Amino acid sequence: MEQGGLDEHEKLVSVLKEVDVRFLPSEYGSEEDRVTVLPPFQALLDKKKRIRRATEAAGIPYTYVSANCFAAYFVNYLLRPHEKHDDIIVYGDGEAKVVLNFEDDIAMYTIKVATDPRTCNSVVIIRPPSNVVSQLELISVWEKKTALPDPENIPVSVLYSVFVKGVTMDFELGDNDIEASRLYPDIQFTTVEQLLDVFLHDPPKPASAEPLVQLLWNLLYC
Repeated sequence: MEQGGLDEHEKLVSVLKEVDVRFLPSEYGSEEDRVTVLPPFQALLDKKKRIRRATEAAGIPYTYVSANCFAAYFVNYLLRPHEKHDDIIVYGDGEAKVVLNFEDDIAMYTIKVATDPRTCNSVVIIRPPSNVVSQLELISVWEKKTALPDPENIPVSVLYSVFVKGVTMDFELGDNDIEASRLYPDIQFTTVEQLLDVFLHDPPKPASAEPLVQLLWNLLYC
């Protein structure tokens, strides 16, 4: 985050102290207070944590939404459904569990939690059990749908925190945690398998051609 961007967030916290409103900072990623990641990623999370602590210190009502991973983005990144190819790169051993949530569902849950009294001054974690999947499981389901050959297993360091270390599933949810799909059982969220059906028949265009680090930067600071 550029210093100007952080200053603007802190100014916003100062303004919010004067009005009766609940603050939902633009996070929508890993639960930064409960994961440990590689230093470049950690630096981004630390800046988000500064906004959390400033909000809490000011006594501003808040709801933090931990959406984990944007599913459509990562399906595009990992499976490359818009390309003709006979290989798939697997990061690490492919066994780490990851939480993939469709962006439309993240938006839907965010709208719901913004005015729900049960989520005030809480962290809402979007972790539906059916959306917890490893890379190998994701590829296996995709192979069944597309008859792709077995992927080549090429360990690489990119995406280490999420797809090798598995930080989105690196902690257990306790009784005091608020998980969105349990909080709103009436909402029919999109499962990972259903999202793959979307990609099979009418795949959304890739959200961005930017490298992953640039995407994270934009999500956090724009």
